[in-house]
Amino acid sequence: MSTEAVAVPFPPLTKKRAAIWLISIAVVLLAVASFGKVGIVFALLFALMLTGIPVSIALGLTVLAFLFLLTHVPIEAVALKLFTGIEKWEIMAIPFFILAGNFLTHGGVAKRMIAFATSVVGHWHGGLALAGIIACAMFALVCGSSVATVVAIGSILLPAMVEHGYPRRFGAGVIVTAGSLGILMLPSIPKVIYAISTNTSIGALFVAGLLPGSLLTVMLCTVTWYIARKNNYPRLPKASWGQRWTAFRKSAWGLMLVVIIIGGIYSGIFTATEAAAMAAVYAFFISVYVYKDLSLKDVPRVLLASANLSAMLLYIITNAVLFSFLMSHENIPQAMADWILGKDLGVVTFLLFVNVILLLAGNVMEPSSIILIFAPILHPAAMKLGIDSVHLGILIDANMEVGLCHPPVGLNLYVASGISKLSITELTVAVLPWLATMVVFLVIVTYWPSLSIWLPRAMGMM
Repeated sequence: MSTEAVAVPFPPLTKKRAAIWLISIAVVLLAVASFGKVGIVFALLFALMLTGIPVSIALGLTVLAFLFLLTHVPIEAVALKLFTGIEKWEIMAIPFFILAGNFLTHGGVAKRMIAFATSVVGHWHGGLALAGIIACAMFALVCGSSVATVVAIGSILLPAMVEHGYPRRFGAGVIVTAGSLGILMLPSIPKVIYAISTNTSIGALFVAGLLPGSLLTVMLCTVTWYIARKNNYPRLPKASWGQRWTAFRKSAWGLMLVVIIIGGIYSGIFTATEAAAMAAVYAFFISVYVYKDLSLKDVPRVLLASANLSAMLLYIITNAVLFSFLMSHENIPQAMADWILGKDLGVVTFLLFVNVILLLAGNVMEPSSIILIFAPILHPAAMKLGIDSVHLGILIDANMEVGLCHPPVGLNLYVASGISKLSITELTVAVLPWLATMVVFLVIVTYWPSLSIWLPRAMGMM
């Protein structure tokens, strides 16, 4: 049972909690005085978040408090929106991709990708670390979750790196940042959420992540190779072409999922949501019947874990849909877009503003909540400035990657901490060289839109 389930309903009001409540009230009053209804909405939201309430619940409470106290919207409309808001075909892609990722994580796909990557680059300086980054990139092509990528690759590779004489911090730093590729490459849950929030093509967003993801992979590999060469970290014996072919052949079943997703969407055989369903079925097949690393008796456990995660995400989305309904009812996105445009920021300054906002939000919220709150606000302003919707989506994805790799809520850090047995403080220091690389990459993605939109445009997807 979780600690939340047995928590005392009304904990004692300590000095710390009292201070938080006073600050929250002050924030609400200041926002109301300065920005009217817009200030009320966001002040309520952030005040509730400051008290430690989960973001999803804070979203729902903000909507209910505002609608019932300051508007005349009937309660029936709120109840109806709870159901109709998530009654979208595209949302079905989320549980299917989660299920596919769990099958791949437990089905032996990751270790075969690591073996192939190691056979190719293992003889270079820092070969095992380079293999880890490439394996993360390959796994990201078929998974769509950064946390799953860190778990699948890190749990196998980190012990091997330590055994071969690599510093534990070095190995953990590599895996934390390379794992973030999970939400940038092909299938990605944040991309699906962004597409739902802004009515952007999911297929175009999937394909748009390939070139940026490849560039980030190269950048991370370059930094890793330099550090490994500088410190003379171990190298593995060079594999023969026969060994490389054998390793590729064993990993090919997992990599075929890339062909299924891109080929199916591009050829029009199925939609992105149907591609997610196909991915789940295919991942089940190769995990149970081809690689045989997952037995049929373990399948219910994987299904239950996938259902739990899907329910959590859908609950967040449901409350965010209510929040979007409130913002639309009060015309807040349009008002904020007009306010932003009224400042004559220009494209360059606006994109800088977007990055700053998203990086700050990454300190206190996880990616799904950030996208659901900020995408409907930033998207209208971006469209009026002529910024492509797909480019904005990849830019947001890149920001989410950075947020996953630094405290206080960087999920990759916490997962890697559990695998490596290092503290969050140690990991925070360990990831700095690669985190700086990711910030440079973020600047490139921000101001080089062709990197994101060239491929989907060339494939006729936008």
